[in-house]
Amino acid sequence: MHEFRYVNGELNCEQVPIRSLVEKYGTPLYVYSQKTFSDHFKKLDQALGALDHQICYALKANSNLAVLRTLVNAGSGFDIVSEGELRRVIAAGGNPKLCVFAGVGKTAREIEFALKKGIYSFNVESEAELVRINQIAGKLGKKAPIAIRVNPNIDAHTHAKITTGTYANKFGIAFEEIESIYARAAKLKNLKLRGLQMHIGSQLTEVEPFEQAVKKVLPLATRLAPKYNLEFFSIGGGLGIIYDNALASGSSDWWQKPEAKNLLNPEKYAATLVPLLKPLSLKILIEPGRFISGNSGVLVTRVEYVKQTGKKNFVIVDAAMNDLIRPAFYDSFHQIIPLRKSKAKEISSDVVGPICESGDFFAKDRMLPKVGEGDFLALLSAGAYGFVMASNYNSRGLAAEVLVNGNKGAVVRERQNLDDIWSSERIPKWLIA
Repeated sequence: MHEFRYVNGELNCEQVPIRSLVEKYGTPLYVYSQKTFSDHFKKLDQALGALDHQICYALKANSNLAVLRTLVNAGSGFDIVSEGELRRVIAAGGNPKLCVFAGVGKTAREIEFALKKGIYSFNVESEAELVRINQIAGKLGKKAPIAIRVNPNIDAHTHAKITTGTYANKFGIAFEEIESIYARAAKLKNLKLRGLQMHIGSQLTEVEPFEQAVKKVLPLATRLAPKYNLEFFSIGGGLGIIYDNALASGSSDWWQKPEAKNLLNPEKYAATLVPLLKPLSLKILIEPGRFISGNSGVLVTRVEYVKQTGKKNFVIVDAAMNDLIRPAFYDSFHQIIPLRKSKAKEISSDVVGPICESGDFFAKDRMLPKVGEGDFLALLSAGAYGFVMASNYNSRGLAAEVLVNGNKGAVVRERQNLDDIWSSERIPKWLIA
């Protein structure tokens, strides 16, 4: 479900030919569809309509200010994991009172800042964190709203680096310890016990792990809610997206198609979980990131060289792992297509970047139309964990970002000038002759 499709042989974002953006702004270039962000939010919001609920978009997926403002306008709250992310929400016009603060390593400075801004709740991940929040709240003369994150020890069967709900992970507090932790937390006079939270992992494409986790934690929530006057139960995020064949499945009704019958979608998610959650009579929070932003963006790159080495056909492009690290980091799949629809013969290709690492690749042994120097390729489903994980490795500047709305496009992040990379660095006087 997205707004990237071929029109008269040219790949468009909504009503704008992406080639026109490339000609104006260069490559590597992130291109986002505002309509896709909004539509994904609305689909999920409508599916959960039978519940008193709040969607808190996870900034870690894509935190561009224009993206955040799009979601502020749609009515989103936010799931944040740092002071910087909270400041981004505020800069985008978001309401701190709709923010939940997650993460295992909140610093004293971050806790103090969040309390002063009046966030909705901290998702607490350890008893030591409870003690720290209580102390800081006391110094400020405030009551700190908290929810304890329960680790339900449910294996989401997703990638090892994005699994969060088992006892082998660093997140949350063991299921068996939660009730005693709440009892001790209730004695800390500067805390307000506002809710209960869980999260089992990212990029889940089946509803069964969510169902299993909710069924396990619901009795716990049912016991805790009246005892501590809890307001909400957060079931976390983790809804996955379609990376393979995303363009062919790009119509707004893709999940109605027979080939999508076994895939997770908002309706299936809600049909399974709403009947379980409704009797709880608590506000339900959900913290999706990738589901809203993943298929809302593409990364466009230029072919610099084509190189034949033995049996390999290397397509060397100007984007690199510093621009989109997911394939190198997670062995992730991104569909790669030409900006101009091609009838050229498909050949097995490795699409690689210019960084001096063998891990700098976007695809290996992928059947792609034959391309040449100066052609442009789009890496689809790059709207989540794309730019936010970018770096200046090899002293490469950060890519530009463009947001498209209908037939309009605007730069929402300028391409980084190279000398800005080291502008904050200093050479000590003793090194200067």
